[in-house]
Order: sequence, then structure tokens, then C-alpha cells
Amino acid sequence: MAFQDFDLIQERVNADRKRKFRKKITIGVVSTLVVVAVITGGAFAYVTFGKKSQEPVKATNTNSKAKGSDKSSEKSTATPSNKPPSSAAAHSDKPGQVDKIIKALCNSTLYKPSCEKTLKNGAKTASPLSDPRSLLKSSIKATNEDLVKGFEKVLKLKTGNKDEKDALAQCKLLVDEAKEELNTSMKRINDTKVNSFAKIAPDLDTWLSAVMSHQETCLDGFEEGKLRTEIRKNFNSSQMMTSNSLAMIKSLDAYLSKATKVKTRHLLESRSSWLGNKERRMLKAVDVKALKPNAIVAKDGSGNFTTINAALKAMPAKYKGRYTIYIKHGVYDESVIVDKKKANVTMVGDGSQKTIVTGNKSHAKKVRTFLTATFVAQGEGFMAHSMGFRNTAGPDKHQAVAIRVQSDRSVFQNCRFEGYQNTLYAYTHRQFYRSCVIVGTIDFIFGDAAALFQNCNIFIRKGVQGQKNTVTSQGRVDKFQTTGFVIQNCTIAPNEDLKPVKAQFKSYLGRPCKNHSRTVVMESMIEDVIDPVGWLRWQETDFAIGTLLYAEYKNDGPSGKTTSRVKWPGFRVINKEEAMKYTVGPFLQGDPWIHNMGSQVKFGLYDA
Repeated sequence: MAFQDFDLIQERVNADRKRKFRKKITIGVVSTLVVVAVITGGAFAYVTFGKKSQEPVKATNTNSKAKGSDKSSEKSTATPSNKPPSSAAAHSDKPGQVDKIIKALCNSTLYKPSCEKTLKNGAKTASPLSDPRSLLKSSIKATNEDLVKGFEKVLKLKTGNKDEKDALAQCKLLVDEAKEELNTSMKRINDTKVNSFAKIAPDLDTWLSAVMSHQETCLDGFEEGKLRTEIRKNFNSSQMMTSNSLAMIKSLDAYLSKATKVKTRHLLESRSSWLGNKERRMLKAVDVKALKPNAIVAKDGSGNFTTINAALKAMPAKYKGRYTIYIKHGVYDESVIVDKKKANVTMVGDGSQKTIVTGNKSHAKKVRTFLTATFVAQGEGFMAHSMGFRNTAGPDKHQAVAIRVQSDRSVFQNCRFEGYQNTLYAYTHRQFYRSCVIVGTIDFIFGDAAALFQNCNIFIRKGVQGQKNTVTSQGRVDKFQTTGFVIQNCTIAPNEDLKPVKAQFKSYLGRPCKNHSRTVVMESMIEDVIDPVGWLRWQETDFAIGTLLYAEYKNDGPSGKTTSRVKWPGFRVINKEEAMKYTVGPFLQGDPWIHNMGSQVKFGLYDA
């Protein structure tokens, strides 16, 4: 069965629409953001690094992202080849010099007193002058310890409410996820040479951003009230420390890069082995049989398995290489989880409207939003091609997720996501969507991932009378998180069922569910289904309008003009230089991992 050649069709549709709707508009040019000088005492510290360094630290540059177990948080994460300095070595550093580095690193953080206290404690058993990374490691370690202590207090809180008990159970799973991300970050630092820090900085940003997301999602599981207030108070310290660690990555990267001069285009070379040339050719092949899949799923019994779950269960543990599952046409009514132990899984269907995974869990049925997903992708490097994902709960069933994605470096190509409220949960990590169709009503693309949607059709469908439609609700909590949504070269239009009555439903590009919500819409065709103001306030309040970042660049169509857009402090029309920061390369570090997974991709801007 041939793949749908969606890219060629989409390009012709976009070109035709642009010829009809393109109008000359004047885009106000805003001043580019001035980058704050990162380290005030950088030059002095660098000279000290060269002259006062202890015996060079030996390290093994290990490129694998092996997740640590919970037990690893109780042990030293240093490897034999990268031992931490002794206490005597630490005391050989002059206090004044160390204090200058600490103040410089903490200068960019939001919580400076907490940062300085943490780093001063860490400096007692480390040698920041010989290895400045030790300060970042002490911050991550302290975050882990605070998270554990905070959650121990949470577990002591008493409640007889079933919903709250369920929320606590979910919170435990999320805290475990956060601890694993922290342990992974520590291991990656230990396994990487000091002069290669720039190579791992994007990974650290991604994992620590996820730590912030996990904590916030835990809190979101509780209704407003006394218990939620107590839990937030217990997580307050670990959230502050997570924020400080994220800020320090940028400061430390800037400092160390002056010495190493690592080029960003080499950032993810270690991932180039994910797929060989033969496998890439298979993914691009017209005949799906050329894939030579590891497993075939068919409802009629013509494959190895009749369910997707059965095929996943049969996947060998610790399988090396890419594991491909071909799923023949049919509607598969099952809840599917590609767990974290199943990395580099590719699922290929017969078409986004032929191979469909469906479910109908919803918040209206007393299922937590996080658990309503029909399909969950957790394992790193997940890819889906020519498949459909649905939640058929209906427009009046509130939150009902079709797919939840938290797989780092995941790719979806020629896929279709159908639901109503909260269709696509782009939860955490780096995600790329190419030539997909996304259908929904309220906040139907949401979460706190770094997700880029390229060459997609985004259709707003008819919901409940009186409701307002919002395409996105991005959940960035902290300004140092590297998360956000980018919609590039897409079409935003009414679904067929909404077209006759679109005047009865106001629709918007997005609304902020968290303080630092970030969404960029650029080079896209926006049809007249979107209200001229573009963006919607959160529950008719001023929440986050000064701290969010909503931006547009060179959009076309009847609602592509920005002259009537909201006048919020956090909204702006950006110029080409800033728009480039939200393209695949800088935003997702997508070269070469997206290419290596066989996906079509546009690096840079379409108008370049």
C-alpha cells in the first residue's frame, strides 16, 4: 500500500491559497532582544581555569542516553574516569575567586539567594576553578534532594477523597519521571568532557525543562483547595532550584564556549547512527512492504499480530537499532503505550485515514486528563508514519486526549489527530510534526513540549454552542525552559462541519494556561475562521499577558494580518532574524536527527 504523498498535495494547496489571499502588509520591525552579559567575571575565571587547574580530569565521552534508576540518586553519579575533586583540592581554591564565579552564575537566575546558597554548599566538596561544571552538578543534585524531601511531605498529607488519592498516585509517577530526568542529566555531565559541554547543553535544557513540567503536571492533577496549596508549598523549593539549574546551563555554556568554540552545527552528531542509509531509504519508499518490518499487525489475521499492544509486547528487551511495526488498515480500538524501555520504535500504517487507533476516555467519565490518551509515546526516538489517532468522546465530554507524546526526538509524518478538546498532548521533550492533520475545538494542541508543526493542516471543528475555540494552549512554566510551540508553513482553517456555522463560533490561535506560554505562528495561511485579535485571554483575565511570548511572522490569508491583533505586552510581530530562532535547527537541534529518521523537513525559513 502506497504512502499518501501529502507534501506535494499540501504544497499545491498552500500555493493556490496564497495566490488567492496574499496581500501586501507592512510588518512592524521590533528591536531584537539584547542578550544580557552572562558572566561578569568570566575573563578572570577563564584565566584562573587555565593557570590554576588541578590535574586534568579524564572523562569518557559516552553518547548514549541511559536513564538512571531511582536508586542511582542515592549514590555518587561520578564515574571512575571523572572523579570529583577531593575536599583538599576544593579548599585549595581561593574563596574570593569561587565567590565571583558563583555570583556570576547566579546573576541570571530568578532566585539568586537560593542559587548562591546551593552553590556555596556545593563548592565545599568541589573545585569550581578546575571544573566549573561542578557548580551546575551541585545545583542539579540539590534539586533532586529537595524534590525527594518535598514529595515525602506530600505523601504524609491525609485525604479520604478518591479523586485526590488518584491524583497523589499520578503525582508519584510524575515525581519518579522527574528524578529520572535529573539522574540522566547528572550522568550525561559526568560522561562528557568539560570542553564538550556545548554538545550536551541542549539535552540538559530538554531534560530539566521536563523536570519542571512533571512537577507542574502533578499540581494540575489537584483541584484548587487546601491540599493543592500544601503540595505547591512543598514543591516550591525544588521548582526554584530547577529554574536556577536551567538558567545556569545557559551561563555555563556561554562561559565554556569561549574556550572550546564548539560549533552548534555539530551538536547531535552522536545520533547519526540511529538509522542506516538502507533504513532511511525504506522509510521513503513508496511500497510499504519494502520496510521489511520486524512485526506486522493486521486485524484480519494476515500479520504476526492482531493488536498493536501484542506487537509491542513481543519486542525484544534492549533491542538495538530501529524496531519497525507495520500496521495494516483497520480501526484498532485499544489503549496503546510505547513505554520508555522501547526506544527507536517506528510505526507505519496504510494511511492516516486507513490505519486508525481509537478510544473514548474523557474527563467527563472521571478519567484524569493525563490518562485519557488513546495512544501514548514515551520511548525515545519514536516515529509514526501514515497513521491516525482518535478520541471519539465528543464535543461535550471536556478533556479527551487522542495522543500524549513525551518521547524525546519524536517524529510524526503524514499522521492525523482527531478529537475535540485537548486532542494532541505535546507533553514534554523535542517533537517534530510534518504534513499532519490536527482536528479539534478547545486547546486542541496543548502541553509543554518543544514541538514544531511544519506543513500541517490544522482544522477547527464545530463544538458546543457558546464555546470559544482555541488552537493552542502551550504550558511553559518558567522563562528558562526551552519549550514552546512553533507552527510553520501550515494552514489554519475551519473543518467541514464548522464552515456553514463558523460565524457562530469565535476561534483563536491560542490562550495561555501558564505564565510563560510560548507559541509562534509563522509563514502560515490563516483563514477567516480566526478572530482578527488573534489570541484569547485565559478565562477573561489578564493572566500571563505580560509574561507570555506569542509571536507571528509573515502569515497570509484573511486572518493573517496583524493590524488588529491583541495589544498585550507579551505579543509581538517578529522580524526575520528572530523568526530564524524558531526554525527546526535552532529550536529543536533537528540536524541531523530528523533527517536520520527519514522524515522530510525544511531547515530555515521558507522565504529565505
